[in-house]
Amino acid sequence: MEHSTKRLAVSLVALLAMLAFFVTLSAAAQGVADGPAPIINPAIDPAAYLRAVDGALGHRSGRRLSEADFIRMSREPGTIVLDARSKAKFDELHVEGAINLSFPDIAVESLARALPDKNARILIYCNNNFSGAEGAFPSKLPSASLNLPTFVALYDYGYRNVYELGPLIDVAATAIAFEGRAAPPR
Repeated sequence: MEHSTKRLAVSLVALLAMLAFFVTLSAAAQGVADGPAPIINPAIDPAAYLRAVDGALGHRSGRRLSEADFIRMSREPGTIVLDARSKAKFDELHVEGAINLSFPDIAVESLARALPDKNARILIYCNNNFSGAEGAFPSKLPSASLNLPTFVALYDYGYRNVYELGPLIDVAATAIAFEGRAAPPR
């Protein structure tokens, strides 16, 4: 009797294992039939992006500048002021001496041309740094401020000597010099 009980137990375990196997196969087949297959693109990596954001935001915390520090540093030799807004907004009004590399155009080759020295000091600013000139500097949501993705992109491409203008400044009241079609008179 003991021998047949063991055989029965082994048979039941085998039967349960087979049932589990068929349930798993059925669920997998149904999942494939019910939903689209995952789309894989090795040129897009959300996990790497989140790691870059985490690293960049930690690095950024000590690199936000006051108006006075931005002006002082922008005048020092070798410093590059980068404006990542559209060419149209840049042409309308920008910080004097800034170069324009529109955010959608930031890529391996364009960065190599515009910013060949990854150790150069780069100062950035965006729409949300200036008030009083909505045409040139239209407000964005704070979470969509262009400073954030610009800093992250530069960091991800290996630029670590990047600083960001911190405060919100009235274009008419600042000591920062501007140029462009809508530049205020000096």
